[in-house]
Amino acid sequence: MMSEPLILGIETSCDETGVGIVRGTTLLADAVASSVEQHARFGGVVPEVASRAHLEAMVPTIDRACNEAGIKLDDVDAIAVTAGPGLAGALLVGVAAAKTLALALNKPIYGVNHLAAHVCVDQLEHGPLSEPSIALLVSGGHSSLLLVPDVTQDVIQLGQTIDDAAGEAFDKIARVLGLPFPGGPYIDAAAKEGNPEAISFPRGLTTPKDLAKHRFDVSFSGLKTAVARWVEQEQRTGNSVMVNDVAASFQEAVVDVLTRKAIDACLSNDVGTLVIGGGVAANSRLRVVAQQRCTEHGINLRIPSPGLCTDNGAMVAALGSELVKRGRSASQLTFAMDSSMNVTTVVA
Repeated sequence: MMSEPLILGIETSCDETGVGIVRGTTLLADAVASSVEQHARFGGVVPEVASRAHLEAMVPTIDRACNEAGIKLDDVDAIAVTAGPGLAGALLVGVAAAKTLALALNKPIYGVNHLAAHVCVDQLEHGPLSEPSIALLVSGGHSSLLLVPDVTQDVIQLGQTIDDAAGEAFDKIARVLGLPFPGGPYIDAAAKEGNPEAISFPRGLTTPKDLAKHRFDVSFSGLKTAVARWVEQEQRTGNSVMVNDVAASFQEAVVDVLTRKAIDACLSNDVGTLVIGGGVAANSRLRVVAQQRCTEHGINLRIPSPGLCTDNGAMVAALGSELVKRGRSASQLTFAMDSSMNVTTVVA
């Protein structure tokens, strides 16, 4: 065994079967099999379809990752797997596969938190995380603002979505505008051709009264309703809907709230580093505005490349590697997946 641990990570929380292999903080393989096309005709992820796709993709994806990394399964020092949060059936597939490998290979296993893994994956590109950091996690299922003194055992939730997650709002507005699923990339592309100031859409939980109670929480249900009503009104009056302008204005409202609250969290907690992760972190406008506002306030911004923002096995392996390196206790082989695992629970 070399000085840096060799970790295999398995991610199956939603519609991507991800297997990553990491040595220390060096990414050796990141194999992903996505079932998104199977869900597109339904306009959203179908849990049963996702579970079946994981079953079919698991062994080929593990083989592909090992070949890419140039290793054999017996070479790994530990197995890490997403234990939650996520779709129950999808999680079960990944956890069962990881437990089988751990038992057969006689290796320790770490059932890890999907959200903490989204924070830790940035280390693969930008080196060790500053401690503490503020993390803004934005995806299809989660929008969270976290204080992270130690990603392996100390994650404090400052705020979260009280209704729709950011990615969920992107998907729903894409449907309203007649754009394909998943909505994020299509909204992003349309917005580049639109005017973000064309329509003044609401910024949820930003009034003084809201901030007193929900300073670091976010809400997108009101924004989603406002966009849908605006589009309906235009259609009712016979006007053509300017899709690009609506997309740009909607996206600007989301990005404005997310970055404003993230900066406030950094300043109020005297933390000089902001990490953004999750699928919505691939959004080009979010990256631009976050960088502008971080630069304005002297905050160091860290965002992984778009390929590492979406769900993947590399992020799970990255967190597993950090857990091994810091001597954290492995999970019992009897641990259970937890579809509603709280972000403050790093290891099951």
